Amino acid sequence: MALSFRFGTVGSPLMTPPSPGGTVGGIRYAAQLGLDALELAWVQGVRVQKSTCAAIRAEAERTGIALSVHAPYYINLNAEDDKWPRLRQYLMDAAHFGYLAGATDIVFHPGSYFGRTPDEVMQVVFPRLEACVRELRCAGNPVRLRPETMGKSAVIGSLQDTLTLSQIEGVLPCLDFAHLHARYGDGRLNSYDEWMELLEAYQKALGTKALQDLHIHLSGIEYGPKGEKNHLPIEESDLNLVALFQALRDVGAKGRILSESPILEQDALKFRALWIEISGESIE
Repeated sequence: MALSFRFGTVGSPLMTPPSPGGTVGGIRYAAQLGLDALELAWVQGVRVQKSTCAAIRAEAERTGIALSVHAPYYINLNAEDDKWPRLRQYLMDAAHFGYLAGATDIVFHPGSYFGRTPDEVMQVVFPRLEACVRELRCAGNPVRLRPETMGKSAVIGSLQDTLTLSQIEGVLPCLDFAHLHARYGDGRLNSYDEWMELLEAYQKALGTKALQDLHIHLSGIEYGPKGEKNHLPIEESDLNLVALFQALRDVGAKGRILSESPILEQDALKFRALWIEISGESIE
């Protein structure tokens, strides 16, 4: 049987050979490693030609690699009215060219509270995101938009924020478990019981089907009182990966797990090996 999760990296594996190089080479190398997912890291902007998108799609289809996109960092659903159209375009470009490249999911950072309460912010960001999805569907673009759970409490991206936004059809969270662990600065969300409570809340809000279509970012993480500082290799972090994987197994979760570790593919392969050990699943 196939594994419940696909495993891969956010960005091309670090040791991707120089020829053919680029994203096509990254996809090819990921497949050679035994990985089966990759997130295109368009985090500094969407600068890609349609011909390149076609080549990326073809290589992903040839190798069986599932693709997603990490949209530019600059997106902010809570931007001032005069800035929103420009920032919105980053998300729409990521969705347009991502779809051309064969991606099914577009991950993005939702933005900042700017000192407002989450409830106040949702009055602005919810209709903006809803309008983005509506425009994509009118253009025949079926990609899912995935607001990411974030590692600092000053920014939009609590679990509840992403669950609220996911009441929009076509929107689902990107669960970054390292971010969630770091977000409040006190080391919470690091036990089996806490992960189970989180996953049960996810299932209650979005349904069992969504629980079997998880999109997960994972790494070790360093944090302080204000939350995330930087990503770490998993072995240098206090993140209780065994407890997390046990919880994912026990709720019957499925989807993709993508490494954002500084040692991208090394930790992606560790995640895959640990999942096989804990789940008892085997590769076809």
